[in-house]
Amino acid sequence: MTKPTNWIPSNWTGRDDARIEDAIRRGATRRDLLKMLMSSGVAAAAGGSLLLRASEAVAATPVFGGSLRAAGWSASTADTLDPAKASLSTDYARICAFYNRLTFLADGGVLKMELADDITTDDAKVWTVKLKSGVQFHNGKTLAAEDVIYSLSRHLDEATGSKVHSIAQQMSSITKVDDLTVRIELAEANADLPTILALHHFMIIADGTTDFSTANGTGPFVCEVFEPGVKSVGTKNPNYFKDEGPYLDSFEFIAIADNTARVNALMSGDIQLAGAVGPRATRMLDTSDAVWASTTTVGNYTDMNIRLDMEPGSKAEFVEGMKALINRELIHKSVLRGLGDIGNDQPVSPVSKYYNAELKPRAFDPEKAKHHFEKAGILGTEIPLVASDAAGSSVDMATVMQQAGSQIGMNFTVDRVPSDGYWSNYWLKAPIHFGHINPRPTPDILFSLLYASNAPWNESHWASDKFDKMLVEARGLLDEDKRTDIYHEMQAMVANEAGTVIPAFMANVDGVSSKVGGLEANPLGGLMGFAFAEYVWLKD
Repeated sequence: MTKPTNWIPSNWTGRDDARIEDAIRRGATRRDLLKMLMSSGVAAAAGGSLLLRASEAVAATPVFGGSLRAAGWSASTADTLDPAKASLSTDYARICAFYNRLTFLADGGVLKMELADDITTDDAKVWTVKLKSGVQFHNGKTLAAEDVIYSLSRHLDEATGSKVHSIAQQMSSITKVDDLTVRIELAEANADLPTILALHHFMIIADGTTDFSTANGTGPFVCEVFEPGVKSVGTKNPNYFKDEGPYLDSFEFIAIADNTARVNALMSGDIQLAGAVGPRATRMLDTSDAVWASTTTVGNYTDMNIRLDMEPGSKAEFVEGMKALINRELIHKSVLRGLGDIGNDQPVSPVSKYYNAELKPRAFDPEKAKHHFEKAGILGTEIPLVASDAAGSSVDMATVMQQAGSQIGMNFTVDRVPSDGYWSNYWLKAPIHFGHINPRPTPDILFSLLYASNAPWNESHWASDKFDKMLVEARGLLDEDKRTDIYHEMQAMVANEAGTVIPAFMANVDGVSSKVGGLEANPLGGLMGFAFAEYVWLKD
């Protein structure tokens, strides 16, 4: 009788599984493992499935100890440990390691309590926050209501320079009920408050903190080294309040702006995590069994911003011409290698339940674009497009625009500027430039940060009183149908009136060493919403 190709001995037991898992942990090659299986009478086909099962079991078992080195793509001498001012990947990675939020967004957008034990409301306007007891800051101070009040109130003070000042303004009163209870009253109802409190900027710091040369948080790691624009090092917090974790003894985070250099550092073993690997560099990951690509689509994008308050963007016909000239399909296929979804010039991505699928992307129409440029009196004028590796794939996108423009008599120049200083010197400032926006979990947050008249990151300087009023109305609605209708209309307004061109929502690709376990998708972006340090481990 011939054995089936997937035949496994009837006496195969859990002890045998453990033996294979132990061999994997000790670094046995696939060939070694197959020999081991075949010597036990397991057919090759069945051996493959057993190895997959064993590998998955090993990967899912947290391992304590070790030091991990990770690299993001942006850094600056303006790097900060102040959560309110954080704006770059290096900022987010640090503050996620050194501080905690009241709430945390996990894979799938699941909201979990972190420093808060519970957050409740009867009317979406007055909220009660119950804090966990016994949580300690790194300096030994015990978390109390005063720390939460101080942390949240800082965002209301314009002098702080908080990146979420416009969002925090809805908090009209933040008061102490008792040592572990805080009441937050909003100017208008907002059912999204617990989700808003999960944003990176709303990390909780100790009452009275003004010195951010180091970090005194409650987070999983203690800040040992902070060199702006260079590196950050954290060591495991021995008094961390959570039952398990972090698994690492320490981590180091640096920035490597060049995509290829970042992947090469991963493949050589110099780093174990490479954030936001560009589309061109993703193919390099396929050439090695020692690394793999973690791919998620959660709503980040690189956009072209045309300032409406400066020439040439102050000419409405010019903006219409630019929106007709951008070849979204070519950018999606060639620049992004198909990793993502074609965009429709508004920031709410297809993964959101509020996405307006009826709002179609504008067609690539060079002749229509030429018509608009002629009406604007700008055809043939030399116009610079400011791009940088700091805004992922923006140089390639600008080149696509340059080539399309050359076919109709438009003279675009691609001004490629260094990553260092890009966000301080060019983003929000140059007449036509590119941005890169990390995912945000709700339309209200996106619109408040990017498109409200007082938005801190209003990239094209667009303003609409009607839009501002709709924003306030939608955030307080508990009727999901009405809320969806308003958000759909707001998306159409942004797409048709603002000076931001969003050609595609980009899949986020992180390069990961095969030695790293525990990395999951997160709605706040790559590297597990930048909270990787707390949740990943290094396999034996």
